[in-house]
Formats: sequence, structure tokens, C-alpha cells
Amino acid sequence: MDSITHLFFGGAIAAAIAPKQHRRAALLAGMALNTLPDLDVFPLALFDDPVVRMTWHRSATHSWLVLPFVAWAIWWFFKRRGGRVAQSPVRWWWAIFACLMAHPLLDSFTVYGTQLLWPLPMRPIMWSSLFIVDPLFTLPWFVAFAVAWFAREKPLAQRALVAGIVLGVGYVGWSLLAKSMVEREADRALASIGLADAPRFSVPAPLTTLRWRVVAMTPEGFVEGERSLVADRGPMRFHAHRSDIAALDAVRGLPTVERILWFDHGFAKATVRDGVLVLSDLRMGSEPDYSFNFAVARDDNGRWVALDPPRQPKFEWKMRRGWGDLWNRIWRQPPAGI
Repeated sequence: MDSITHLFFGGAIAAAIAPKQHRRAALLAGMALNTLPDLDVFPLALFDDPVVRMTWHRSATHSWLVLPFVAWAIWWFFKRRGGRVAQSPVRWWWAIFACLMAHPLLDSFTVYGTQLLWPLPMRPIMWSSLFIVDPLFTLPWFVAFAVAWFAREKPLAQRALVAGIVLGVGYVGWSLLAKSMVEREADRALASIGLADAPRFSVPAPLTTLRWRVVAMTPEGFVEGERSLVADRGPMRFHAHRSDIAALDAVRGLPTVERILWFDHGFAKATVRDGVLVLSDLRMGSEPDYSFNFAVARDDNGRWVALDPPRQPKFEWKMRRGWGDLWNRIWRQPPAGI
């Protein structure tokens, strides 16, 4: 999730667990603790390889096999120093532990994915039921945080924190329900066009869980469809798009390509641009525009040669849909054939 959400999310969790007389300190501590796993972006920024920067983010610092030891070290350090943690060590242990463990768990609900059990060689977990920025998910955590900050030790503060956690978790539950409804329609539509067994994923649109995008892989490339839970009726419609499968097959043995395909679960589009092979992560963006594009190889007289390091070219976005159009799509189903 976005950094702002993590601040209020962590603060509310810590304050709900810590003693009421430590509430404001717990709100601030929770903000810091829930931000800590994302600090991996700073050492990763030292690498000139964009694939390393992308695929190693949300790995060691987001691992449930690592974070318990980090939580213990932080707890032990502050307990040794005395102060609030020493006054209530059990509650503060659970506040620290829950804050750190909750961060990667929440990130796993986005399509980017999280290496929750690093260093085990598992692909990133991506339940992809939440967009990275979703105001309706952030709101209950923010309100709970604000009320607790001003109410301090009053019972209202604890009630607000519990209510915020319940509403926040409930929204995650709703996102999973919405995803299942969309995937049910997608399964029917894909089966009708002979893609019942095609690898696929679904992801919510920016800022909402009311509109979704579904992509399924095909022998020639992929198909892409949209679904509004409010407006759309009838079978889900998919549009086919091509990918340079031959070029992709020719470079599959390259370490950079293998890393990308491992990270994006194979949901990649291959395009040759001016003799350079570009892999686009289909999970983030929409045809023809994608947030992550990697130039991985160049054509050298009919032979693909790896680029070392790979590049991350910036392409002009061709889809000119503004926020107004994206919002209107939630409430209006496009005419047939569009």
C-alpha cells in the first residue's frame, strides 16, 4: 500500500494494543514501525539495474521469517533502556510485533506482490484485491488515528481504534468478495471463448474496488477485459492483444528475463522496439500503457544479446483517459462493441 496508509494503519494498530497512558507515543511508534519495511528502497536505489530494484523490493524486509527477529531486537533495545516499553513489556512486544508483521501482510493484497516467506524461493504473494492507493481503505485508519490522538486516554479513543480496525479489515473482506464476483464472470466469459484454463489475474482499478480489470494469457499474447460491479450486465467482454511470443521464447534463458517472469508470474508482454526487446509487466497498467517496462535484449544480426544492465525506458502514454472517464466507467457500461 501507499506510504500514507501505512502511517495511519501502523499507528492505529500499535495504539490499540499499547497501554492507554502510552497512546500518543504508540501512535507515533506505530507510524515508524509500519514504515520500516519500506526503507529497503534506499539501499536498492544504489543499484543501476531496474530489475534488481523492482524484484528485490518487498523481499527480506517484508519477510515473516525475518521480521519476528527484527521485532524482538527493537523490543529488547527499548526494554533495556527503560521507559514505556519496560513499564509494560508484554503489551509493547505485541504492539511492535503486530505492526511489523501487518505491513507485508497488507502489501500482499496488492498486485505488486510481497515475498512474504523470503528467502524461500516462492513467487511473490499477490492476492490483488486492493489497489495500492484506495481512499476508502485509508479513511477508517485515518479517522481512528485522529480520534485517538485527541482523545488520548479516554474510552472514546479505544472505541475509535477498535472501530477503525474492524472497518479496515471489513473493507479488505469486501475487496475479496468483489474480486470473487468479478472472477466468476470472467471465468464464464473466458470459457465461452476457449480460454477456460488460461492463466489469468484480476486487479482493481485505481482508487476503487467497484471497477476491475482481468487479463488472461493466450498462445498469441493476452486478452484484457473490464468489469464494473455497478454498471455492467451480461457477459464480460474481452479484447485480444498480441505479444511477440517468438522473441520472448528466444530470451527465456537469460537471467534477467527469468527473474522478471518469476516476479510477475509470467504475466508479461514482449514487444520489439527499434531492435530492442521490451518486457512489460501486464499487472500494472492497461493496454497499451504499463508502469514497468524493461529493455532486456537487443537484436544482433538475428541473435538476441542481453543488455547489461537492462534499461527501463519511458514511453509516452497513449491512452488518454482522464480521471473523469475512469470514474464514469464505474457507473456506465460502454455500448456493445467498444
